[in-house]
Amino acid sequence: QVQLVESGGGSVQAGGSLRLSCSVSGSTYSNYCMGWFRQAPGKEREGVAAIDNNGNTYYADSVKGQFTISQDKAEKTLYLQMHSLKPEDTAVYYCAWEKFGCSWYLWEQGDGAEYWGKGIQVTISS
Repeated sequence: QVQLVESGGGSVQAGGSLRLSCSVSGSTYSNYCMGWFRQAPGKEREGVAAIDNNGNTYYADSVKGQFTISQDKAEKTLYLQMHSLKPEDTAVYYCAWEKFGCSWYLWEQGDGAEYWGKGIQVTISS
């Protein structure tokens, strides 16, 4: 059973930065995909970014150049560095995990992950 625990959310003004972290435990797979989804009020869940065990990264078009996903394999931690935040980035952000690599075409549609964190609120004020 893979467990995911997010941290680092909060409230910042537009233009600010935040870094989300996700602590991963319980994974025994050498091939995997980890990443972030978000769900804004009244909107469907969407995949934001993902990274696989080889370091290949995937980003939603809406966050390319703005967000950076990374991982620390030794610390079993996933990160999402977010810059130039906008009010439309306000959402609950979920850490997620999938074995055998990234099915990004599903993640883009808000699906595809097998394990999920509880989510963490990110609020951007204008």
